[in-house]
Amino acid sequence: MFEVVTRRARQLFGRPRFIGYLQHCGGSERAALEFYRWNNAMAAAMWEVIGYLEIALRNALAARMSDRHRRMRRRGSWLDDPFHELDPHSRDDILSARRRAVRKSKPVGDGQTIAELGFGFWRYLLARRYSSNLWPDLAGAFPHAPDRARETVELPVIRLHDFRNRLAHHERIWTAPLRELHDEMLRLLAFVDQDLSSWVADQSRVAELLQSCPQPLPNP
Repeated sequence: MFEVVTRRARQLFGRPRFIGYLQHCGGSERAALEFYRWNNAMAAAMWEVIGYLEIALRNALAARMSDRHRRMRRRGSWLDDPFHELDPHSRDDILSARRRAVRKSKPVGDGQTIAELGFGFWRYLLARRYSSNLWPDLAGAFPHAPDRARETVELPVIRLHDFRNRLAHHERIWTAPLRELHDEMLRLLAFVDQDLSSWVADQSRVAELLQSCPQPLPNP
């Protein structure tokens, strides 16, 4: 049975994808398949944590943008971007999010539009181009950050966005600094809400999986 599963794994997962596992496991197909299974379990555990972070981050930033819009006595929604403060790519993201909501027969309000916006939208909302106009307000989304420097938030968000893309494309992640990335997720979440970060840390399976890894990791 194992031989059949291994052969099918090579065929369905693709030899170029599987060969890295084989090489790391000294050519043992049994060990490589188990390591592949472990990588998937770790990816799922990381996905859980980054999912909490993504939702908290987007809602915290959206709330600050909404508060800013009201304080400046502007009509409609900040998503309408009446003064063209957002760059063209961000405005296109909002338009695409609204179109997706329509295709799903959902109401095209702020809540549904925000839910349709990807992590990349929020990452670029923290970019240097917004340092003077948006960041002074967005900084309030991170009340527990050690300072109000934009880079304190933007740099970990960039790293985690890139890692999230690796997860989404089912790439191998055992070559990444998993413990460091996990800690960074929790630290960034604590910038937003310390209690929520502690709760997510208690639920996380990452530490347990790191201890049960069947192979030595290059970045433990």
